[in-house]
Amino acid sequence: MSGWDIADIPDQTGRTVIVTGANSGLGAVTARALADAGAQVIMACRNEVKARSVADGIGKNVQVRRLDLADLASVREFADSIDAVDLLINNAGVMAVPLKRTADGFEMQIGTNHLGHFALTGLLLDKVRDRIVTVSSGMHATGKIDLADLNWEHRHYQRWLAYGQSKLANLMFTYELQRRLTAAGSSKLSVGAHPGFAATELQSHTESIQDFFLGIGNKLFAQSAEMGALPTLYAATAEVRPGGYYGPTGLRGMRGNPGPSGSTAASRDEVTARRLWELSEQLTKVSYAFPRR
Repeated sequence: MSGWDIADIPDQTGRTVIVTGANSGLGAVTARALADAGAQVIMACRNEVKARSVADGIGKNVQVRRLDLADLASVREFADSIDAVDLLINNAGVMAVPLKRTADGFEMQIGTNHLGHFALTGLLLDKVRDRIVTVSSGMHATGKIDLADLNWEHRHYQRWLAYGQSKLANLMFTYELQRRLTAAGSSKLSVGAHPGFAATELQSHTESIQDFFLGIGNKLFAQSAEMGALPTLYAATAEVRPGGYYGPTGLRGMRGNPGPSGSTAASRDEVTARRLWELSEQLTKVSYAFPRR
């Protein structure tokens, strides 16, 4: 398993896949690999122009649809356009941006990375046939879920702690979703993944001097987006454990081929996960239904 790579992706012919944020970085690599394996890939992106350029480079088995995870109206419109899908990959995200608000008033990182994907998954759940893969980060270890101020309305805003909170929320959502699917007797899977330290455009959108230093880090230490996407592709197509979490297996989880990854005790806190779920339903006004399959 430690040597698993793109060549090991099973034939995806006949399967339909949604990849959010597929216009660049890990998402673009993920979309290309799945399309090359035969899947019909829906590239769900805010930047349609950039996404179409990527889609033209893939050349087949792809279509572009608009999705802005920072706008729940856009999330609902996109979900309404989907009939059925085998695999949903919640990949899109923003990292360490200045304090901004989504169209619905959420802090941009928790709003885009967690709440947008929470709403999207809930609206699509009865249309997903196989599994949901949500991309987290090793930075979840720096996160703390503040249920009293999830959207940084009362605390002094700290961009990296806000990012850590959003990535911890992604992972807690992954685990809680699997617990609820299992309790409902559903065969659907909820699986998490993280890319380790991979060079992507995320590191150039902090809108601060940190972009410069993160760019240097990318050149000196990061693995490629192609390697960083492998854990997502593994979680999406391999035989995995329900509620599993996968990432690089080398250099303390920062580089290498994919395999099982550990996560913090906080990510396994079922009480906080339930309360975060309930709060997320309240904020997004999306309630999950868990029919048996």
